[in-house]
Amino acid sequence: MDLKVKLTDGAELPRHAKEGDAGLDLTSRDTVTLCAGDTKMVGTGVAMGYVGLVFPRSGLGSRGVNLSNCVGVIDSGYRGEIKAPLHNNTRDRDMTIERGDRVCQLVVVPFESCNCIEVEDLSDSVRGDGGFGSTGVSGS
Repeated sequence: MDLKVKLTDGAELPRHAKEGDAGLDLTSRDTVTLCAGDTKMVGTGVAMGYVGLVFPRSGLGSRGVNLSNCVGVIDSGYRGEIKAPLHNNTRDRDMTIERGDRVCQLVVVPFESCNCIEVEDLSDSVRGDGGFGSTGVSGS
């Protein structure tokens, strides 16, 4: 699939780090320092017109930096720059994100628009209404 993207401020084209990777790496278009406990919006310089989910990168997470909203949703009608709300989870260490550092991953997903219709009952299933923890933790 060809994904049309608009780049600003000399941003890098999103790309998969390895063949078969689900996420396209998005990079920071600026150098930003996150003080301990701070959250800052970091621009990627990338805009598109497709549905995508923005996820944190494990490399940053292992250093204490994550997306403050955990997962971001990019709607197909949004044409602005994709930004990553980065949060420094450390208590005593400033973190510097350099221009060009990979800051998040974009997973492009198909979606289906739907109309919600209220009903009295739903069809039966094996799981039923069992929620969190209803299947247990054991593999047997």
